[in-house]
Amino acid sequence: MNTRDTPGAKPMSQAPELASDLLTFDDFCAIVKDGEKADLLDGVIYMASPDSRKANRINGFLDRLLGFYVEVRDIGGELYVNRFAFQLDENNGPEPDLAWVAADRLHLISEGRMHGAPNVAIEVVSRDSRQRDCVDKRHKYESAGVAEYWIIDPIQRRAEFLCLVDGRYDVVPLDENRIFRSQAIPGFWLNVEWLFSDPHPKASDCLQEVLGDLASG
Repeated sequence: MNTRDTPGAKPMSQAPELASDLLTFDDFCAIVKDGEKADLLDGVIYMASPDSRKANRINGFLDRLLGFYVEVRDIGGELYVNRFAFQLDENNGPEPDLAWVAADRLHLISEGRMHGAPNVAIEVVSRDSRQRDCVDKRHKYESAGVAEYWIIDPIQRRAEFLCLVDGRYDVVPLDENRIFRSQAIPGFWLNVEWLFSDPHPKASDCLQEVLGDLASG
């Protein structure tokens, strides 16, 4: 079984040398138990370690802020948080920390998976996921046509926002070195300083800032 765990852990078997040894998405669904978070990348399952406090708080903050925004603006689409897999192909099924799927692609979602990629994928980096998030998943999301990929690193206190342009990711420059303006989620912007504040500002207050900016514009 091609499964890899937390930092320093050895895989349960050596990486496969033959394509027939790769785990499929259906294998992935059968092996990973309900409630467990994992990624299927190139036919290998990577189990996630428990969230750090910082990562968990950032996930919760973005879940509330984005969820409120999509609902209030009534832009359609759906937000997915943890443990929902996106079947990019037969041997790849990542589970982003958060993902947004636009309304015109909801028909690709079934009860247990999305048959394709989300419009926006968000990963909150942990110590054991940095290689996967910054290199492996970046390549997978780019190849699968994910319009925006947000990589948020609470350890290094930095965030990178990538936008798909002509099939390749470009880094999106921040306004005033702190404001990211999404091209995939209509009208949404994010102050990066909110992500790393301790304590976080209230998501409801941040939402009012975003909506107020839209109204004044």
